[in-house]
Amino acid sequence: MLVRAQRALWSRPSLLASSARSMSSSVVNDEKPKQKVKTGVVLLNMGGPESSKDVGDFLSALFSDTDIIKLPFQKYLGPLISKRRTPHVTELYESIGGGSPIHKWTKLQGQGIEKLLDAARPESAPHRCYTGFRYVKPRARSALLQMKEDGVERAVAFSQYPQFSCTTAGSSLNELWREVRDLGLEGQFTWSLIDRWPTHPMFIKAVSKKIKEGLELFSPEDRNDVHIVFSAHSLPLRTVFKGDQYSHEVAASVMSVMTDLNFSHRYTLCWQSQVGPSAWLAPKTCDILEALGKKGTKSVLVVPIAFTSDHIETLSEIDNDFREVAIKAGVTNFRRSPSLNDDPAIIQAMATIVKEH
Repeated sequence: MLVRAQRALWSRPSLLASSARSMSSSVVNDEKPKQKVKTGVVLLNMGGPESSKDVGDFLSALFSDTDIIKLPFQKYLGPLISKRRTPHVTELYESIGGGSPIHKWTKLQGQGIEKLLDAARPESAPHRCYTGFRYVKPRARSALLQMKEDGVERAVAFSQYPQFSCTTAGSSLNELWREVRDLGLEGQFTWSLIDRWPTHPMFIKAVSKKIKEGLELFSPEDRNDVHIVFSAHSLPLRTVFKGDQYSHEVAASVMSVMTDLNFSHRYTLCWQSQVGPSAWLAPKTCDILEALGKKGTKSVLVVPIAFTSDHIETLSEIDNDFREVAIKAGVTNFRRSPSLNDDPAIIQAMATIVKEH
């Protein structure tokens, strides 16, 4: 999943409900463990700048990653592009509150997972979740160092991307293993891996729950006529043609959700955040919204099927850019289903996935 900030490069500048305290450590729980941690769960995700001052470093790391972006003379061109784009991308993050909320949601999800796992699996307790972001702090390296300090015995690398792509989960896993080797921790933990979970029943139920909540945002007389637009981050076709399974797994998620909903509404799967002039997965979300509006569809619910929490793709691209496209095309009722964030259903799903694993 490329970030909304990357897409902006190519455009012209134009169970827990309480809030968590700010935390610079990779550990999800703020307090030091009172006893040796038996099982560590590394929550792997892209991450996002928490404040506007972090945008430059975030973009620099992003454009240096050859797993997600391949550029000629990348060592030199990547930093140049990121520096040039930092002012515009900073404006985007300021428009959604000054930074990405993904760290906040990851901490809350992790705290919920810990509690559920400790209750469900006392034999592998205590459990502790560690955040390993790819492009911002806390990174995989700090997570590994904290795990060593905590005395972790078994480690589970848990991708927070439900659908696998070599550009997202693959990149995070590559970074994790590089840091393991660099730190000399190859024999420190007993590792296992959860790299995808696109059709896990509890994940599907959590998404269905949010769609039902989204449908409640429409008036009763409009609700049955809502067209559900599933939107996922796009991927270059050159990556798909190499065998990347992401598009198939996203489609499987959509089919499972609609099956769970008994195909109650018309629906479309489309793709957002394309970058550059090369061919990407189609159709584009903006094109579908424009087509629906011109055909007379008045009510649309956009569902971010590949995202487990709010970030710039949902808060800026969908809520602002796509809304404008849809309204201009004639859609009068545009809504987005609430994101999973710290909903107990997604936390229960994640904990169950780890427990079953």
